Amino acid sequence: MDVEELRQRLETEKDSLPLSPSLRSGLVVDYRLVDAALQWQAASTNHHLICFDDPRYPPLLKTITDPPVFLFAKGQAEALLRPSVAMVGSRAASYSGLQSARMLASGLAGYGFAVVSGLAAGIDGACHQGVLAAEGVTHAVLGTGIDEIYPKKHVGLANEILESGCIVSEFWPGTPVFAGNFPKRNRIITGMALGTLVVEAARKSGSLISARLAMEQGREVFAVPGSILDERHQGCHDLLRQGVKLVCDAADIVEELASMLSCQLDMLPQSPHIEAESGQELPYPELLASVEYETTPIDRLVEHSGKPIDLVLEQILELELQGWVAAVPGGYVRVKRK
Repeated sequence: MDVEELRQRLETEKDSLPLSPSLRSGLVVDYRLVDAALQWQAASTNHHLICFDDPRYPPLLKTITDPPVFLFAKGQAEALLRPSVAMVGSRAASYSGLQSARMLASGLAGYGFAVVSGLAAGIDGACHQGVLAAEGVTHAVLGTGIDEIYPKKHVGLANEILESGCIVSEFWPGTPVFAGNFPKRNRIITGMALGTLVVEAARKSGSLISARLAMEQGREVFAVPGSILDERHQGCHDLLRQGVKLVCDAADIVEELASMLSCQLDMLPQSPHIEAESGQELPYPELLASVEYETTPIDRLVEHSGKPIDLVLEQILELELQGWVAAVPGGYVRVKRK
């Protein structure tokens, strides 16, 4: 069903639409918006208005209790059919949280999964970046109109996503930023995916809303543990207490989803980059062992490594240039694993 047919059926045959009675009864149409949607779709070949019975409509999203009537999609619409995992987390993320998000998203991309997130600052953006670095597929679900990228600093990231994935929204073009729309879009993020991974979340967090929605939708939920001293991880720890699966790498998620994918999993490529890193020789192992995944002050590095400060500064710079550690306010953090 194309958009013009949808308009005709909205006008004369609303009861024939493939929607639940509750959705049909509450469907109020402003035909000026329909015309604006048609104009938006006609503006580019990568603009798509995907109705509920369109073969490109994400199949898992159809099964939730309140699926969108249609989706505005920009990019590679066929990629919406790829098996996917949702990733969510804090906007005010820690450095280690951002690194974890990039690593896990890159790992999932290596296994052939698409990663769905919300293009927000913090963990969402890091997830999209991790997938793109691995040349994988990622989708961003907006809480605004399809033509309103928020935050504005992610306009460039959104354009990169379009090369292999999709920007998706249920809101009409031109819909501005409105706080109440973001929790609503979360059901789409989790509804498109086989499972949802919470990377970093405080106890009062929108990411926990996503986790609850995923559970209500009958999907798997995963969480990444963190420091017990950092409140940005407490929401994840609460989820782990509730019995969700603890995740340290992408293989933990793939293992859990294997039964759901069955033969599809055998068709997905295995992730090559995790194994390659494990065989890498460690430079300056004594100093590197002193750098933690949370901020480590330079005086602690000197104390723990037993090296003079001038040698520590020389070697830590080399480790930074090789990508093993990163300088952050207050010291350094470990980036790579062994």
